[in-house]
Amino acid sequence: METQNLEQGKRKRDVVSVREYYCYKLQMRNDDEDEILHTRRLFQQYSVDEYIKLETQSLDFGSFNQDLFRMSVLQGLLYVLRLGERDASNVGKQTFLPNSFIGGPRDMRQHYMDVIALVQHFGKPDLFITMTCNSSWMEIEEHLSSSDEAQNRPDLISRAFRAKIEELKTDILKRNIFGKVAAFMYTVEFQKRGLPHAHFLIILSNEQKLLTTEAYDDIIRAELPDSNREPNLHKLVLKHMMHGLCGSLNPINCCMKKGCCKFKYPQKFVDQTSKGNDLYPIYRRRNTGEVVHVRGKDLYNLGLFHTIHIYLANTIVT
Repeated sequence: METQNLEQGKRKRDVVSVREYYCYKLQMRNDDEDEILHTRRLFQQYSVDEYIKLETQSLDFGSFNQDLFRMSVLQGLLYVLRLGERDASNVGKQTFLPNSFIGGPRDMRQHYMDVIALVQHFGKPDLFITMTCNSSWMEIEEHLSSSDEAQNRPDLISRAFRAKIEELKTDILKRNIFGKVAAFMYTVEFQKRGLPHAHFLIILSNEQKLLTTEAYDDIIRAELPDSNREPNLHKLVLKHMMHGLCGSLNPINCCMKKGCCKFKYPQKFVDQTSKGNDLYPIYRRRNTGEVVHVRGKDLYNLGLFHTIHIYLANTIVT
């Protein structure tokens, strides 16, 4: 009965799109082991080739169907001039990508204008949040075979990261962990080693605006958690949220520029949160006397990233 209901009103097809076909091929199944998922670097090459096919198909559609979305002559000329084209022989020979082509100029500009419209209507963002993927997440490791490595399973990493992003969005938008949200925007980027990370901008409602330093401290900490009251958080912060080693401990670290850390670590001890002169808040970072052993060196609060959760880095936007 359920299958019949799903099929009602749908046109039957005997073909599938390229995207649908490769989505099927990349799906993990308990009773149908697909060897291609476990071929390591070969699988990565296979995934890249799949995407190139999809992108080429989209580009071909845009090239062969210019009349469906081409601008008028005047608008087209103005568009060419905005691109900096001054050679008259090239005018009229441009191929315009539709805004449905992800990553194209029109797509990027449309997203940019959407974000600007949100800021104009709701005001500046209040929180800047970065969420990074961890290849040691239980959801990833429990689905790896004995011969697999997370770096060779971009499909698995992307699915796990997407699921956690959706859970984070639920926390922010429905569970209101920061209060009522008026608007939000985010983008997902990939690191050079293949792991994704996401940047969120959160605009809180007028009633929930962070107007005092006490409100900052309620959300963000730049101090080591108490190892007795929060042992798990303390352990994870030491593992994931400590910067360095840099400065005098490691003067050749990648963050060092002209003898100084470009991220301004180690930070100074501060007894109270304040709004910084350079528009960045200076978070409370008290000298508790606690010393921790990280990567063979003794560290203090000075090297701790500001954090709200074990997997999130957070900054107040002022």
